[in-house]
Amino acid sequence: MKPLVVIGFLGSTLDAAKFDPSRWNKWRPSVSIGMHEDFRVDRFVLIHGKQHDRLAGQVAEDIESVSPETTVNQKVLSFDDPWDFEEVYGKLLDFARDYPFDPDKEDYLIHITTGTHVAQICLFLLTEARYLPGRLLQTQPSARSRVANIFPGSINIIDLDISRYDSIASRFAIQMTEAASFLKSGIETKNKAFNSLIDEIEQVAGRSKAPILLTGPTGAGKSQLARRIFELKKSKHQMSGDFVEVNCATLRGDSAMSALFGHKKGAFTGAAADRAGLLRTANKGMLFLDEIGELGADEQAMILRAIEEKRFLPVGADKEVESDFQLIAGTNRDLLTAVNKGTFRDDLLARLNLWTFALPGLADRKEDIEPNLDYELDRYAEREGSRVTFNKEARQYYLEYATSSKALWSGNFRDLAASVTRMATLSPEGRIDRQTVDLEIKRLSILWDDHVAEKADGLDTILSNQALEELDPFDRVQLSEVIRICRNSKSLSEAGRMLFSSSRKRRTSANDADRLKKYLNRFGLSWAEINAQN
Repeated sequence: MKPLVVIGFLGSTLDAAKFDPSRWNKWRPSVSIGMHEDFRVDRFVLIHGKQHDRLAGQVAEDIESVSPETTVNQKVLSFDDPWDFEEVYGKLLDFARDYPFDPDKEDYLIHITTGTHVAQICLFLLTEARYLPGRLLQTQPSARSRVANIFPGSINIIDLDISRYDSIASRFAIQMTEAASFLKSGIETKNKAFNSLIDEIEQVAGRSKAPILLTGPTGAGKSQLARRIFELKKSKHQMSGDFVEVNCATLRGDSAMSALFGHKKGAFTGAAADRAGLLRTANKGMLFLDEIGELGADEQAMILRAIEEKRFLPVGADKEVESDFQLIAGTNRDLLTAVNKGTFRDDLLARLNLWTFALPGLADRKEDIEPNLDYELDRYAEREGSRVTFNKEARQYYLEYATSSKALWSGNFRDLAASVTRMATLSPEGRIDRQTVDLEIKRLSILWDDHVAEKADGLDTILSNQALEELDPFDRVQLSEVIRICRNSKSLSEAGRMLFSSSRKRRTSANDADRLKKYLNRFGLSWAEINAQN
């Protein structure tokens, strides 16, 4: 066995006693450590203030008298104020750094029964941080020992590696499982990759305030997961503020800066009063910026500074404001591609990319469709106040289709939620039957056929989601054909000649390139941007 070293404070009250034989009729924690026959201490480092030199000397003699194999080293460590946490921690940290610890050759116990409460707390923290590389030693008197007129009391050794304690480790495992289930809204998901992802998110969310980036297709559940992360952290008292969510695709022009960072009264026409802005509203809480890739360059720069320094300048203000929030960002786009195109800041991506989690779409988690089907039925019942279920045949038929290759789930969980809502609404007697499922499968097939057609035109690669939603079907067909010709032409002029080949014959002069350029500008597009996709 390696030599055992005990480090602890002299108890100016508990260790004190008259300097006569009567002192042995009292339990004294430092002395009692050496009174256990089966507990050998090779060295005792007794820390005390200069004013307690005499008492420390007497206690050292008593320890060595009851335990001749123990060598007592007195260490003078005086405090101007023994109740000042900063001073006590600082001087004990210096002691820990200077002491010649050798854990390979010696074992260390840190005695926390004596000393002020501040000193005990500091010893605990330094041991937990491994500045004091040992275990905690706790001593206390024993009623039985008083009867026998012997005062060794009892000793208890505490290892701060909680993995060594089966019952505690089990409780932590249960809490982690419950936290992961909470992030999944209580859904018993079966996809191993997704479950592993949620376990990792739970650990990061509980231990870090760094930004989190959630990627994945629209409808994969980024917004819901962000809110659950917030609720989990708030339940653990890790944040006291609110959850603030904003879809960056809805922020346009000057209003974007005002919405995010606030403004002062009179900052611009229409600014009739001060506005706090979303970042300040999220102070002490969480800010979820969905579709962060849609932010403009100026907003990206200010968001970056707000993340790093917790400070920013509202519109029209001459004084910065502060907001301490945790950021979760969501995107369905490839931000690295956006960086390469120059539409997204590389330093902002670097700041967001510390913790990036890619949420899979529903089509990649088909084994999770059934538990999510039950979840959506529960949500419908809560929302509408009536419980709807499937009959056995209809449920099996729906699941067979939902998990087949025919089911695209292009809208992911939004498609599933809408599907369940339609079937439940069309089942007034509370039972979804085969006929209702047949009608729903036809609706889904039509929906996904249209989606495939829209995807085929490639506009989703160059236009934002909001821009696509605002596009009329007529304009979409026309624009997709223009894009196709542009991508198959060597220059803007060549594309213009092809697109306006008939009308140009009726004019004496024409600038087809300029005409095409103006057309593309209507949709915020340029020749270079279109051909960057090739």
